Amino acid sequence: MRGLKASVTKGIQTGTKLKCADNTGARILEFVSAKEYKGVRRRQPKSGVGDLIVVSVKEGDPEMKKQVVNAVVVRQRKEYRRPDGLRVSFEDNAAVLVDEMGETKGTEIKGPVSKEAAERFPKVASAATMIV
Repeated sequence: MRGLKASVTKGIQTGTKLKCADNTGARILEFVSAKEYKGVRRRQPKSGVGDLIVVSVKEGDPEMKKQVVNAVVVRQRKEYRRPDGLRVSFEDNAAVLVDEMGETKGTEIKGPVSKEAAERFPKVASAATMIV
């Protein structure tokens, strides 16, 4: 996992529902916590594109439901600014399930993946069909 080049606005907070963009069997994910989040006391954790997060599977296959797993945010609705001045936002919030090492659990990713997430997690970039 590498550092981000852009300062991404944190658009996902505790309780946010995300789409699962891969073919692992999960459909809807709920944001629980952010990995490596350093915050102030009693402040709710937030995350943005390219962050490693902890999610709970709310809808999907029966064996996937109610599991708490790691994921990487690949799209967010809240716009963020890239170093070249371009502002980027997507139609939905989406994440991809990964293991502890950052390797994807699924074999393909549906929809676009942000450039920030692809740079930080090479295995996510290799499974993606489109990088924006």
